[in-house]
Parts: sequence; structure tokens; C-alpha cells
Amino acid sequence: QVQLVESGGGLVQAGGSLRLSCAATGSGFSINVMGWYRQAPGKQRELVARISSSGGTNYADSVKGRFTISRDNAKNTVFLQMNSLKPEDTAVYYCNLGYRPATESWRYLEVWGQGTLVTVSS
Repeated sequence: QVQLVESGGGLVQAGGSLRLSCAATGSGFSINVMGWYRQAPGKQRELVARISSSGGTNYADSVKGRFTISRDNAKNTVFLQMNSLKPEDTAVYYCNLGYRPATESWRYLEVWGQGTLVTVSS
């Protein structure tokens, strides 16, 4: 069974930086896409950034130029480097993984992390 372990959230002042990490644990699967989503109070969950197995990335317009997503395939880990943080970046950030079980490669499954809170003070 694939599980995600997130870390790196916290409180930071506007203009500061944080780095989120998300490690996928388990065995017998191949990763397709890893990504980060966020949900602010009273708002819907939205995509922040995602990265494919080949390294292709896409970002929400609101974070382009400030956030960078990367991955370590050997460690099944995805990172989100967040710079120039703004109060509007305050949210719970969720890691998301799209994968295929090795024994059922025709299946495409998703798993979510537990979420990590990022608070940006003005």
C-alpha cells in the first residue's frame, strides 16, 4: 500500500521561504505524477504544481516564478520550494501521487497526504 509522508510546513513572514517534502512509502508501484495542492479556509482545493515522471512541470499562475517543484525519483520524493511567500499562500498543502501498481499496471490510482499547514504572516 502506498502512503505519503509530508513535512516542512510552518509559520513564516511574508517574503520568506519554506520547503515542503513528500515521500511515497511502500513497494510495487510506479509513479506517474506527483503534485501539490492547497486548500485555504473557505475555498476549494486547488492545484499548486505538479511534475510528471519525465520531469515536465506545470504551475498555478499565482505561484509561477515563486514556487519550484522537483522530485527525487530514487527516493520517491517530491519537493516544493516556496519563495517570496505571500499571506494569500496561507493554506493546508496536500501532496498527491498518481501511480500504477506493478501487478496491475492497467490501473491508475491516486493517494493523498495528510496535509501540512503553511501560514504566512503579513
